[in-house]
Amino acid sequence: MKTETTELKKSGTPKTFRELLSRVHNDERGAVSLETILIIGAIAIPILIFLIKFGWPRIKDYFNDGLEELEEGGTDAANNRI
Repeated sequence: MKTETTELKKSGTPKTFRELLSRVHNDERGAVSLETILIIGAIAIPILIFLIKFGWPRIKDYFNDGLEELEEGGTDAANNRI
């Protein structure tokens, strides 16, 4: 078995599907970054859902009101110019 493991380490390619699965399962590189991404997602998704559900209508109304005021100001400026 040692010769197969040595051959595996030297060549870098697994010889069977079972060896490939074992190698992937035992590889822990990137685990910390994956856990960090999952934690950030677990925090960010509820915040985004809250903002979309409750905050977005208020934000939309705020900008629509501002746009209407801007249009009224443009109309008033055009009328005063004549």
